Amino acid sequence: MFQAISKALSQIGDPRFKRVILLGLGGSIGVFVALGLLLWFAVAEVPWTTLPVVGGAAEWMGEWFDVLGGIGLAGLIGVLTYFLFPPVMTAIVGIFLEDICEAVEGRHYPRLGPARGQTVTEAVFSGIRFLGIVVLINLIAFPAYITLLILLGAGAALYYAVNGYLVGREFYEVVALRRLTPQRAEKLRQRHKGRITLFGVIFVFLMTVPILNLIAPVIAAAAMVHLFEALPARKDFPDDPPDRAATPPAKTPAR
Repeated sequence: MFQAISKALSQIGDPRFKRVILLGLGGSIGVFVALGLLLWFAVAEVPWTTLPVVGGAAEWMGEWFDVLGGIGLAGLIGVLTYFLFPPVMTAIVGIFLEDICEAVEGRHYPRLGPARGQTVTEAVFSGIRFLGIVVLINLIAFPAYITLLILLGAGAALYYAVNGYLVGREFYEVVALRRLTPQRAEKLRQRHKGRITLFGVIFVFLMTVPILNLIAPVIAAAAMVHLFEALPARKDFPDDPPDRAATPPAKTPAR
C-alpha cells in the first residue's frame, strides 16, 4: 500500500494531476460557500423571538443574542466544513478521475489495454450519489461522533472508520469499474475489503490535515490504481472487454 502511495507521489508534477487538484479545490470551495450561505439565510429566517424558552432569552439578551448566534453559526459551519471536506473533495475529484487513471496507467502500466472510461454524465451522477450518501451518513453519525469524543475520546476513531470505509470503497469502485463488471469488481473487493478500508482511513486522515488535504484526493486516486493492480487476487480477475466493464449483463427476454 505504501509503495502505491509512493508511486502516486512521484507523479504529482504531472500537468493532469495539477489540473484535477485545482478543479477539486475550486469545486470544494464553491460547495462550502453555498452551504454556508444556505445555513446563514435559513437561520436568519427563523422567528427566534416567538419560540418557547429561546424567545424569552432572545428578548432579554437583545443584540447580544444575534452576536452569539452568529458566532455559534460560524462555528457550526467550520465544524461541518472540517468533517465534510474529505467526502466533498473526493466526490468532486471523482468527476475528473479518468484523467488521473489514464496518466498513471500510461506511465506505469502501458501493457494494459484500453479501459471503459466514464462519461461526464456518469461521473457527475456517481459523484452526486456518493456525496449524498456520505453527507447523510455523517449527519446521522454526528451526534455519535460528539458523544464518543466527550465520553471516551473516541469520536475521531468512529469518524475515520466510517469515512475510511466509504472513501476507500468509492475510490476502489471508480478504478475497478473501468476494468471489470460490477459483479466481478465486488467479488474482488470482498477479498481485499480490509486493505481497501485501511487505504480509505489513511487518506481520510490526510484529507483532514491542512495543506495536505488539497492534494490528498488526487494522490488517493492515483494510489488506488497502483493498489488495484497489485491486489493479490487481481490475477484471478483479468480485464473484461471495454464494452462490458461497468455494464450489467443484458437480461434474456422472456419467451
